[in-house]
Amino acid sequence: MPANPGVYRMLDAKGDALYVGKAKNLKKRVVSYTQVSRLPERLRRMVADTAAMEILTTHTEAEALLLEANLIKRLKPRYNILLRDDKSYSWLMLTEDQPFPQITKHRGARVRKASYWGPFASAWSVGQTVQAIQRVFLIRNCPDTVFANRTRPCLLYQIKRCSAPCVGRISETDYDLLVNQAKAFLSGKSGAVQKELATEMELAAEKLEFERAAAIRDRIRGLTYIQGSDVINPASLTDADVIALHQEAGQSCVQVFFIRGGRNNGNRSVFPAHSKGEEPAQVMAAFIAQFYDDKPPPPLLLLSNEPEDAELLAEALSLKAEHKISLLVPKRGEKYDVVKHAATNAREALERKLAETAGQGKLLAAVGDVFNLPEPPTRIETYDNSHIMGTSAYGVMVAAGPEGFIKSAYRKFAIKTMITPGDDFAMMREVLQRRFSRALAENPDRSDETWPSLILIDGGAGQLSAV
Repeated sequence: MPANPGVYRMLDAKGDALYVGKAKNLKKRVVSYTQVSRLPERLRRMVADTAAMEILTTHTEAEALLLEANLIKRLKPRYNILLRDDKSYSWLMLTEDQPFPQITKHRGARVRKASYWGPFASAWSVGQTVQAIQRVFLIRNCPDTVFANRTRPCLLYQIKRCSAPCVGRISETDYDLLVNQAKAFLSGKSGAVQKELATEMELAAEKLEFERAAAIRDRIRGLTYIQGSDVINPASLTDADVIALHQEAGQSCVQVFFIRGGRNNGNRSVFPAHSKGEEPAQVMAAFIAQFYDDKPPPPLLLLSNEPEDAELLAEALSLKAEHKISLLVPKRGEKYDVVKHAATNAREALERKLAETAGQGKLLAAVGDVFNLPEPPTRIETYDNSHIMGTSAYGVMVAAGPEGFIKSAYRKFAIKTMITPGDDFAMMREVLQRRFSRALAENPDRSDETWPSLILIDGGAGQLSAV
């Protein structure tokens, strides 16, 4: 066993990851697991379940931390703190591969040559920003196919939300000026943009171009409205994330506010999965490492709790971002007030979740009574089929549990066998056979949580007899 920095994976008898950890000295860390009497009960169970171990060395401990976070998100070991945030984030995209750039919402890989701004907490928040850019800077957001085939201005031009470059109502030079102003605004330089617009308005008025001056005045008013519309918009913050943690009843909620260019891009609640004994510092450190595994961190993270190994975490994030990342737990002032507001949101979100979970538990108990189950179901799977006049046949599965719908477990089955068009019985039989043939192959002893306690089929006695 090398004495180098690196990552280790504990595997069970089937080769599935039980735990992923990092260490400055792999040999010392692994040897510590052999002293079972000194380990807490959770780690004793983990060591008892471990059948093999794999290691991967790195050059530095910071690299090990980044690799650990990546493996935890990908392998989801049950003894690690898991992020459980499988939603992608929205970004604002300003294209750069055409004479008249387009502004639009974007999700997924960045394959197009463009400037990207974000992340935004929701599609709604990025949509609001797109509308603001259209209102102030008159940038087009129509698809390229529509742009190339317009013969007259659309409604957005009539209501002063677009400069109509599609039909030549603005020159490429003047449009580039609008684009540059929009980029400056998105970079947090809204004050400079407002001064520039004021100068343009004065020049237009001096030249007696009163209609143009009035149009610029309307843009200035729109910019002023945007600047004053954010709930959390501290003057001292340009690019930062505000991260607050609240724990209650053995569960955690992390609230994240995205501040970009001095504007609030929205917030999101995340509920990490962990054992009841995890300390706030451990949860905060695990969250930050995994959260920024697939997205660039801003220069400043404002935190409600000091994370475990804070200096190492800042070093790892800086290594990933290729610029300095600072972690700050403010104690007073404006930044403290922002973090306190986020912490309040985290507490309220966790309280709502606990109340919903309690209500869900009562509903599941009632379902168990209706179907005479020995205990409340922990996973319910519902199946249905669909086709279009006998073609394009599909079956679908929806899963739910004590915490609500399990969207990551949803499945869609394209019917592959040659069946009589519209034969709903045969379709249902194929779907169930494929679902549980794979389940038996992957987990024959039915010991994991992917096996349902109850199956619901949309149909009647015919569908039931077919399966």
